[in-house]
Amino acid sequence: MLQAFICTTCGTQHTESEVAPSRCIICDDERQYVPPTGQSWTTLSRLRKTHSAVFKEESGVIAIGTSPSFAIGQRALLVRSPDGNVLWDCISLIDDTMVELINGIGGLKAIAISHPHYYTTMLEWSRAFGGIPVYLHEKDREWIMRSGPEIELWSGDTKEISPGMTLVRVGGHFSGGTAMHWDKGPGGKGALFSGDLLQVVAGRKFVSFMWSYPNFIPLGEQAVRTIEKRVLPWQYDRIYGAFWDRVIESNAKRVMAESVARHIELLSREAE
Repeated sequence: MLQAFICTTCGTQHTESEVAPSRCIICDDERQYVPPTGQSWTTLSRLRKTHSAVFKEESGVIAIGTSPSFAIGQRALLVRSPDGNVLWDCISLIDDTMVELINGIGGLKAIAISHPHYYTTMLEWSRAFGGIPVYLHEKDREWIMRSGPEIELWSGDTKEISPGMTLVRVGGHFSGGTAMHWDKGPGGKGALFSGDLLQVVAGRKFVSFMWSYPNFIPLGEQAVRTIEKRVLPWQYDRIYGAFWDRVIESNAKRVMAESVARHIELLSREAE
């Protein structure tokens, strides 16, 4: 029987096959990892038996995660708008109850994902809401493990997907790495949804810039300056990171500038 197997380390669903794939190329890449115990797989039907969804209001948007934590452990963010709700980033779990709850607050008009580590079960999510578009940057097309007509590859540096919601290619962690700017962010001051391309740190006083998080490999100066340049034109007071409660609530543009300066200074610091 054909099944769309899900990597348990990164949460990515692969093209249907009769047996589990021998490897996950996303985890074989040095920006991710394969556990010492080896590659393992699950399916959406199994995941629905072992995990449940968690919904939580988080700084003006609805965060959707999984309990217990699964794979990388990020949460998706549902941004409500009179022009239609948008799901930012994605998680592997999707079931009828989740769909019913989301439809109860207006459903979804589109999905946008920051980078390949969060592609997860994006086609399942799209089809659960009538085949809505899934926006991915075309520079990351090689990491799409399960293709479908619902995927809309975009190019260039920006793309408005809904009034006031614009995708911004920042690069860095992945070439097509994308943030989303929301000009109607809480308080009307604007917000930036960054995934972990701009990783909101535990103390929520800085963001960090890494090429590989599990392997602790930082981005170099030029890549960080490019991110800074691409984000600079946008007005925002808040940054939503990839994980629970990782939100910089205010003065986020200042935090961004300070984080870039801090990162570059530390890269060049000599050992004492």
